[in-house]
Amino acid sequence: MSNLKFTKRQEGFCQSYIETGNATEAYRLNYNTANMKPNTVEKKACELKKNGKVRGRLAELQKHHQERHNITVDSITDMYLNDRKDARTAKQYATAVAATTGLAKLHGLVVEKKQIGGDPNNPLPVTINMNPVTTLQ
Repeated sequence: MSNLKFTKRQEGFCQSYIETGNATEAYRLNYNTANMKPNTVEKKACELKKNGKVRGRLAELQKHHQERHNITVDSITDMYLNDRKDARTAKQYATAVAATTGLAKLHGLVVEKKQIGGDPNNPLPVTINMNPVTTLQ
């Protein structure tokens, strides 16, 4: 957390703003706005958001928020590959196949198709499209 001194309301505003993405709503959640006109609440929220200390804290929280949620296709791919390798090493081949399948689904190489609706006793004809797919390495 920042070394800057904040009131509880300022810190609450910052936390609420990160969660909602809305300065006016964050202000309403942390300050008494019962007797304020909507225009006044918006103005106060804008002023608070422009405050140097608050701006710095928001930048700090946004960075932490981005790092916390930094899950990408690449990071999930690495997880699947590591899980697959560990499963094969442990001779847990069903688990290795599950990791391979998950990896293929993640990269769009395997697409599950399900029939929705229709008569289960008289299913619609199924067409299979056999396009060549690049193999996993």
